[in-house]
Amino acid sequence: ILKIALLGFLTSFALAQDPTDDIVVEKKPENPAAANEVTVIMSTSMGDIHIEMDSKSAPITVENFLKYVDAEHYDGTIFHRVIGNFMIQGGGFKETDGKLAKQKTNPPIKNESEKTPSNKRGTIAMARTSAPNSATAQFFINVVDNTFLNYPNNGGGYATFGKVTKG
Repeated sequence: ILKIALLGFLTSFALAQDPTDDIVVEKKPENPAAANEVTVIMSTSMGDIHIEMDSKSAPITVENFLKYVDAEHYDGTIFHRVIGNFMIQGGGFKETDGKLAKQKTNPPIKNESEKTPSNKRGTIAMARTSAPNSATAQFFINVVDNTFLNYPNNGGGYATFGKVTKG
């Protein structure tokens, strides 16, 4: 089980075995062409993962994700679904008194998958139920190309809102 420890303001969270790990907060573009984009840095026990947000393609989704970051929702979050050759998913559960506890969320957001990039290796996307407009706080990182998750999957695909640029 991997845990996310989130400290600081706006754009950083950490993936860690130990939720007391320090987190570096940065808001900077990974490249000049994306000067207006935020880079989220997940500091993990295995190194940092830099994720460049894509607010041009997914403005609602990026805003939603960063609101959860600002609210420290992801502090202590556990990657509860790790599937090799598919994806890793977190953002919905924390460990409380030795048990997994589902976290409260804000209302669901509109699914932007029709206009977002493909669910390819290294992209981050919103998790949802079978209802297309049901995404709240849970997200996943594609560890392989999962183009079957693209729009129009099940009436609405899975909206990508960023990509791993380093780590």
